[in-house]
Amino acid sequence: MLPQYAPIALFAYRRPDHLRRTLDALQRNDLASSTPLLIFCDGAASAVDQPAVDAVRRLAAAVTGFASVEVVRQPRNLGLAQSIISGVSAVTAAYGRVIVVEDDLVVAPHFLRFMNDSLVRYADDTRIASVNGYMYPLPGAAPDLFFLRDADCWGWATWKRAWDVFDADGPRLLQELQVRGLASFFDFDGGYPYMDMLRDQIAGRNNSWAIRWRASVILADMLSLFPGQSLVHNIGMDGSGEHCSASTVYDTHIRMTPVPLTDIAVEHSPKMFQLIRDFHRHQRGI
Repeated sequence: MLPQYAPIALFAYRRPDHLRRTLDALQRNDLASSTPLLIFCDGAASAVDQPAVDAVRRLAAAVTGFASVEVVRQPRNLGLAQSIISGVSAVTAAYGRVIVVEDDLVVAPHFLRFMNDSLVRYADDTRIASVNGYMYPLPGAAPDLFFLRDADCWGWATWKRAWDVFDADGPRLLQELQVRGLASFFDFDGGYPYMDMLRDQIAGRNNSWAIRWRASVILADMLSLFPGQSLVHNIGMDGSGEHCSASTVYDTHIRMTPVPLTDIAVEHSPKMFQLIRDFHRHQRGI
């Protein structure tokens, strides 16, 4: 029998202090005690990383406060991309839906409620690919909720039916974006060089699963739900991570009040697309 609430897939590697803060924030959610938690601990890439990896595994083994806790210890280093792709695939196959959190995300106390309510509301709407918790620190007022033809990776949720559109083939995604005239859209109309990020993934200069998830969703003409104010703060932009350098550009003030899940039009928001484009352009000085 499937649990009432969506399971959390939490991905960790070698940052026990960050993971502790992530777990503390999740435990403060009112649905934590009713939520299954699966912690995917990647294997060490080198002997240098082994002590930190061991510390993460000890911390994961001692976690309480959830309906159940399962720790998946990888015997070798998969890397973040393969860890997330295989983990999300396994959890969605078993449970039909998943809430995905990495070990450097601090979430709002109503994050799980928002994710679960949204997963239930839009479960059968095949236009929708995911529910997201993070939002950029945009200037001015934003609606409580909106949709974009997009997908994000900092605290999100999806269903098996949507994850099934994920295509790991970077060259095929790049070609389709170009053939279908979506390169500019993919780059937020010049806001951010996501096409270059995809090219770098293809060339082996990064190992991003998220750029391929985003491309897959856009090519499928699917939408994702976003909050106007972030429910997630990324504490990993401190130079400690594998894939992000130190930066404060994406720091946010978490919304501490529940997000009302009101009826909104299930359509891409050009206004919010433009606000995010302008945010990216401003950060890049263009």
